[in-house]
Amino acid sequence: MDFTGKNVLVTGASRGIGKATAMAFAQKGAIVGINYRSNDEVAQQTLSELPGSGHKLFKRDISQKAETKTLIDDFIKAYGRLDVLVNNAGISIFHEIDKVDFDHWTHAWEKTFETNLFAVANTCYWAAQSMIKSGGGHIVNVSSRGSFRGEPTKPAYGASKAALNAMSQSLAKKLAPYKIYIGVVAPGFTETEMAKETLTPVERENLLRESPFKRMAQPEEVAHAILFLASEGAAYSSGTIIDVNGASYLR
Repeated sequence: MDFTGKNVLVTGASRGIGKATAMAFAQKGAIVGINYRSNDEVAQQTLSELPGSGHKLFKRDISQKAETKTLIDDFIKAYGRLDVLVNNAGISIFHEIDKVDFDHWTHAWEKTFETNLFAVANTCYWAAQSMIKSGGGHIVNVSSRGSFRGEPTKPAYGASKAALNAMSQSLAKKLAPYKIYIGVVAPGFTETEMAKETLTPVERENLLRESPFKRMAQPEEVAHAILFLASEGAAYSSGTIIDVNGASYLR
């Protein structure tokens, strides 16, 4: 998995899985664009940690439709071509149907789909237009085991990721003639900075019980699967969904 000379854009890349993915690509020789929404300090810190040179920050809120085109355009202007797009940015909002009012319920569905599905569809559209002209590329979308097992406290999250899976496989078929390869990685619960900050001891213990490994995924393990699907050798795996959940959910 050598990405020397490849130009890679990772959304939601200032922390967590996105940061680990950006680091992994940079370690393998890629020039990396880090997309983030708002936290300048954290994004600058991530940029400073990437090995190699030529990496850049791209501050865009991709839940806004117009921002997706601007993001891809800015990246192409900076580097000339886009070889790999990783759609990692995502949100989840608790909205238990028996506990929230209708306004909260509808807000959760709308905001979740704006980021987890519509933003990905839109970045895929603009990336595909560029890749068709340049002769191909790879797109890897980050889904979730929740797309398969259900998310009773966050149903919009599970539904958005299930739709993301279906969209990705549809695009894998449609874009194959253009040598554009689409892959999906579906992590289980991953030990990110946000998880460490927000999980209670009881919640953490319950999550650890879900996997026979008795631990959560590390961001670097998810990044490894992303890099595989973005590699030249994985072209015939287009349309694949790779589970990275420590055998916590098998299908």
